[in-house]
Amino acid sequence: MSRSTVVAAYDRLAAEGFVTSRVGAGTFVSDELARVRRSASGRANGVLRPRAIWDSVDLPTVFAHPARFDFRTGLPDASLFPHRTWRRLVARAMRVSEKAEGTYQHAAGWLSLRAAIARHIGVARGVEASADDIVVTSGTQQALDILARVLVSPGDRIAIEDPGYVPPKLLFRSLGISVIGVPVDRNGIVVDALPRGVRAVYVTPPHQYPFAVTMTLARRQALLAWAERNDAAIIEDDYDSEFRFGDRPVEPLETLDSSGRVIYVGSFSKTLLPALRMGFLVVPRSLRSALHKAMYVSHWHAPTLTQTALAYLIDDGDFARHVRQVNRIYRERHEIIARAITGDFDDHLELLPSTTGLHVAALAKSASVAQIAAVARRAAGAGVALQALSSFAVRGAGRPGIVLGYGTIHNRLITEGLRVLRRCFDD
Repeated sequence: MSRSTVVAAYDRLAAEGFVTSRVGAGTFVSDELARVRRSASGRANGVLRPRAIWDSVDLPTVFAHPARFDFRTGLPDASLFPHRTWRRLVARAMRVSEKAEGTYQHAAGWLSLRAAIARHIGVARGVEASADDIVVTSGTQQALDILARVLVSPGDRIAIEDPGYVPPKLLFRSLGISVIGVPVDRNGIVVDALPRGVRAVYVTPPHQYPFAVTMTLARRQALLAWAERNDAAIIEDDYDSEFRFGDRPVEPLETLDSSGRVIYVGSFSKTLLPALRMGFLVVPRSLRSALHKAMYVSHWHAPTLTQTALAYLIDDGDFARHVRQVNRIYRERHEIIARAITGDFDDHLELLPSTTGLHVAALAKSASVAQIAAVARRAAGAGVALQALSSFAVRGAGRPGIVLGYGTIHNRLITEGLRVLRRCFDD
């Protein structure tokens, strides 16, 4: 080795405190290392212990393994994502960032993206909002996190749909919030079952997860009246609302709200990709400052480069074109599955009505929760990935049935996959 390499190595060891030099004696390992040296077995196990709540949370495994016939929910078709357009817009955003200072941005998000989102939801969903009303988040889960920090204190109660989306339940409980499951029927959340003393209620009106039903106008009006009487907030997750197969879209709760009790939550995970981790809130003015502060102390802001590219995608019209194109494809998949359930599975399943979103749900006509779980296990062994309806229960054993997503499975595989699933029922 050359002398310069050795000298550089010694200089670095000395600069980081690993060795000390004594004139006339040489270079020696620092005495300090002896006191901090770990055992030969590696890192210590540690004596610190997490809060007990984390013992009850399991990391998701539903997406861990690929399946030939993938009917899992929550996944869009990645092959439909406008990859070429996105690469061009990211390169454009990077050229802009070269000229910018590269500093931290406003906690509410990139102004151009907030303005683009406001215009988009005004056209697509009838939500009247300005850029000042928008808070950009890293997906729905972070949106719910900062809302809970701002609206609800530890020990307070929050109501969620039962069955419902599981991660919010775990999130709220981890913050010390008591979670109350409220039943859902074919018209949406059962408002008469909402208890008193609830600080907020989290709902998915356009496409209930996992029942896939749409909350009726009468039920929406009843929910708004309940919130007014009980001085409660409504967190409206406009889940899957971009994909509509009916004649007329249903208005969001936010458009019916006259007192500023509804916080509207949106996401680009299904319309684009979950990997982008992009979502947003439309917030009442009374909460605006507090939510900006909650973003600042917890996350500061979503990645600016992604925000800039997404703003270009919306403003250039590429996002609206993409949604129209994929909507036609998802409509076909929805129709194939709906026909099969009402025909080939009529003796086993009852399809719940659905005209929106990327999944359908079907109730078992006679099978038990345990029997449906056995069908799901047999299906998994045959290469068919689906979810049992009971896995979404907030309390109790849940209801027997299945949930079939069609976001990521191609048309040519749907029919074959359903034939395999039918044999699993017959067995």
